[in-house]
Amino acid sequence: MGKQPSGLANPRGDLALVTNRADNSVSVLSIQGKDVKLVDTVPMGDQVAAVAFTPDGKRALAVKFPVHKVAVLEVDGQKVVYTKYDMPVGLWPYNIGVTPNGKLALTADQGNAGRSDGHVDTVSVIDLEANPPRVIDHVVVGDGPEGFEISPTGQIAVAMLLNGNDGPHNAWFYHKNGRVAVLRIDGKKVTKVGEVEVGGLPEGAVFSPDGKYLYVGNFNDQDVSILRVDGTQVTNTGKRFQLPGHPASMRGRAR
Repeated sequence: MGKQPSGLANPRGDLALVTNRADNSVSVLSIQGKDVKLVDTVPMGDQVAAVAFTPDGKRALAVKFPVHKVAVLEVDGQKVVYTKYDMPVGLWPYNIGVTPNGKLALTADQGNAGRSDGHVDTVSVIDLEANPPRVIDHVVVGDGPEGFEISPTGQIAVAMLLNGNDGPHNAWFYHKNGRVAVLRIDGKKVTKVGEVEVGGLPEGAVFSPDGKYLYVGNFNDQDVSILRVDGTQVTNTGKRFQLPGHPASMRGRAR
């Protein structure tokens, strides 16, 4: 693998892509049962932090963190080609998701070189049906969206807001707990519809397979918050379970 592997995507059983932040590259992995091999390395020209496939498996989108762009890759079997087409999104994009119907991609734009700072940041909306794909909207979500996930129902997306948890305790923007910004997806219109308080420094998040629950990993508190989802309404059940260490990322299903 390359240096500092970060993002991972493997929507089907025989292929995975890994973004190597320190090497400015994407590793292409062949999977045959329990045999995993590196079959190619795709130079990206810039640091890449995350990657996601479109549902048909014919494209992948790689987030270029420090240059505020999303790159388009073409996928044909195990052949992956960087098209050299980049889309400008919000500042310091760190995570990306694609809706189940393949019509939109959404990026969590952290801002401030990947740290919260008390100022609002955005989620960028990419129209994947356009030719070429393009950014069609920026949705203000709050301070420092890092973790990001789209519900398997396609009705909502959620952005984990650092909310100052990663800053010094005497900073004016510091808060002990993070928040989850809830976004409603209606066709190609994305709207923030609410926020839910969770634990300190929420980063990873996964939905249950039926989309009725959301699990949020709180890095500082070493636990997972359990949220209930009813359509576009998200509420905190108040229940948590402890972990033996600090959760930095989570994965619940192939993507």
